[in-house]
Amino acid sequence: MWNEGWMAAAAIAVFGLAGCVKGVVGLGLPTVSMALLAVFMSPAQAAALLLLPSLVTNLVQMRPVAGLRALLQRLGWMQLGIVLGTLGGVALWGGVGSLSAARPALGLALVMYALWGLSGLRWQTPVPHQAWLGAACGLLTGAITAVTGVFVVPAVAFLQSLGLARPALMQAMGLCFTTSTLALGAGLLWQSQGLGVQAQDLGLGLLASALMLIPALAGMHWGELLREKLSPELFRKLLMLSLLVLGVYLCF
Repeated sequence: MWNEGWMAAAAIAVFGLAGCVKGVVGLGLPTVSMALLAVFMSPAQAAALLLLPSLVTNLVQMRPVAGLRALLQRLGWMQLGIVLGTLGGVALWGGVGSLSAARPALGLALVMYALWGLSGLRWQTPVPHQAWLGAACGLLTGAITAVTGVFVVPAVAFLQSLGLARPALMQAMGLCFTTSTLALGAGLLWQSQGLGVQAQDLGLGLLASALMLIPALAGMHWGELLREKLSPELFRKLLMLSLLVLGVYLCF
């Protein structure tokens, strides 16, 4: 039986671990957190608890601010696509969980992409095509986010095809994940109705969410320190393995 003390201690440990994973590979905090938090609390509580740690760690991942302007100029059309795709997807399908087959289909796509990445094969998007392909990938990423809550497909694959250095890739993922989080939050707020049954759980979770920032940011810091010690090739393999694990998780 879980009491409040044990639940708080377990949640702190979960966010510390999830933050460390995000610090190393740049993604995975929502997936790790939701999978482990679901063991001892309701999905509504877990989602509310995750809100601030997910948003703030994505904002932190966007550092350094000095390089953000150039990145926005390069990826601006992609961000617009993410916003339009997410809001359009929420309007059309009603939000996360509306299409039951979407999550396993996305999981299968992630598994296939991760296996392809682990094979060592790579491609690079030519500079003249990066703007319109970025907008198209943004629209598709937004639509997938709207029905699954997962931000990584095909955004991460597109970002990898730009040939970005590791720090720039991490910053670009932080930018895209932040845009996706804000767009999804706005879309669900716009469409939300009939939440009376879950209002208490969501309120309690939001109050505790700010406290979970501490272990999440601490874990992310340690993960970033670990990432700096990894070779580029090992980092790429860890990223692909993380996507593989995420894909398998979504399939079931």
